[in-house]
Amino acid sequence: MAKLHDEWRVLPHGPLAEVEPGLLTVVGQIPMPLGNFPRRMTVVSLGTRRTAIFSPIALRDEAMARIEALGEPAYFIVPNGAHRLDLRPFHARYPKARIVTAAGARGKVEEAVKPVQIRASLGPRARIVALAGCGASELAMLVGDKGNLSLITNDLIGNVAHPSGPGAWVMSRLMGFGPSPRLTRPAKWFLIKDKAALAAQLREWARIDGLRRLIPSHGDIVDRPAALLNRLADGLS
Repeated sequence: MAKLHDEWRVLPHGPLAEVEPGLLTVVGQIPMPLGNFPRRMTVVSLGTRRTAIFSPIALRDEAMARIEALGEPAYFIVPNGAHRLDLRPFHARYPKARIVTAAGARGKVEEAVKPVQIRASLGPRARIVALAGCGASELAMLVGDKGNLSLITNDLIGNVAHPSGPGAWVMSRLMGFGPSPRLTRPAKWFLIKDKAALAAQLREWARIDGLRRLIPSHGDIVDRPAALLNRLADGLS
């Protein structure tokens, strides 16, 4: 695992893109031998000039200014114990923001910063979800309004179709992060404890009326993901 950053260190990243009003996302790159592996941060407007940041990534000043214009960062959602790389500099830059992670990841996240909480009420537009059947170690989010919802996931589902460089290509394929949307091998090896419980959660998400997209931490956004979620659930049965 990469050494945690103590300072605001900007690694290569793409543009901060608006998925829809109040929902921004950006893909950064983790340098590795012979390539870069993609990682995604998603920013959610909570209303009342506040935002929640899912899987924080240090960005260039102009991108951070755009986030601040959307609302003051009020919550950092650290979806599991591995997504802590930029947490210390985020905490230093926005000390009033609350840090939220999964119950099973709390100890790892506290190695980076304290205090850390395992619950938060984000308001009517966003809800944190602890993945069923995953040992309380992985978070997701549902964001939006009835009829127009986005599901933000972390390491459970990968969709890295075009990794940058041969090293990233080998890693993404060996670890099952692509080339099409699928459950990753790290999730199968280390995350999933109860296949039936997770399959039920995936099917529950698939039934949500108005689920427009799935936004993974690693890979491309999946539009209209109900069929994918049902297929992944079937594979767990």
